[in-house]
Amino acid sequence: MHDNESGLEWPILRRWEVPWKWQTVSLTSLACGLGFVLTGLTEAVALPYLGIKPDVLSLEDKAEILLLDQGMTTAVVLGIIYSVANSFQPLPEDFFKYDLREPFNLQKGWLLWAGVGLVGSIIATTLTGVAVSSFSGETPQRETDALVRLLPLIGSSNLSTACLVGIAGVLAPLLEETVFRGFFMTSLTKWVPTPVAVIISASVFALAHLTPGEFPQLFVLGTALGFSYAQTHNLLTPITIHAFWNSGVILFLTFLQLQGYDIRELLQAT
Repeated sequence: MHDNESGLEWPILRRWEVPWKWQTVSLTSLACGLGFVLTGLTEAVALPYLGIKPDVLSLEDKAEILLLDQGMTTAVVLGIIYSVANSFQPLPEDFFKYDLREPFNLQKGWLLWAGVGLVGSIIATTLTGVAVSSFSGETPQRETDALVRLLPLIGSSNLSTACLVGIAGVLAPLLEETVFRGFFMTSLTKWVPTPVAVIISASVFALAHLTPGEFPQLFVLGTALGFSYAQTHNLLTPITIHAFWNSGVILFLTFLQLQGYDIRELLQAT
C-alpha cells in the first residue's frame, strides 16, 4: 500500500515554499558571518575598557564571560535572520517553526525523530571515524580543537559546568540550527532537491567550525541534523539532537574530570 493511500505523507523530500531570491540568501549569510565576527571583536575591545582582564579572571568568571559572549552572538545573528524574514511576512507556517505539539507523532514528531536522529548520528559518526582512521592510518581528530579553550573550565565548579551546558547545550544549538537548517538549508530547497540542500548545508556547517580534522564527523552530524529537520519541518528536532550531542560531551568530560582522569590526555589519545 502506498503512503498516500494509507493516509501517511512523509515530508522528508518535500521542499519549502521559499519567498526570497538568491540575493537575499547571499546577503543574509554574509551579514550573519559579519555579525558573528564583529560581535566577538566588539567584546574583545570592550573588555579592557570595562576594566576586565581575562588573564586574571577566575575560572567561573571566564565561564560567565563565555556564556555572555555566546548569548550576544546568538542575539545578534538571530536578530539579523528574523529581521530579514520579517520583511517577507506572512511566511509559510513551516518556516522557523518551533512547535512542541505532538512530540511522538510518527510522521512529524519532533522528539521521536530527534531520538532517531541522535542514535543515527552516534552510529554514523562512529563508523565515519573508524573509516577515516582505517584509510589514513591515523586516529581522526574529533572534538579536541573545539574543546581546547573549554578544557580548564570543565568540572572546575558547578557554575562553570552550568555555563558550559548553557553555551553548548542551549545557545549554540539554537543559533546554529536556526541559521544552517532553518534559514540556509530551507532556502536552498528553492533551487535544489531537499537531499541536495541537506548535503550542501551539512558541508557549510562542517566548514564553519574551522576544524579541518573534524570535518568528516561534523559533515555526517550535519547531514543527520538536516534530514531530521526535513522529516519534521520543526526546528526543535535538530536543536534537540544538537543539544544532547553537545551537552553529552560536556557532561561526560565533567564526569571523567571529577573521577580524576586527565581529559586533555584522553582527548589527545582519542
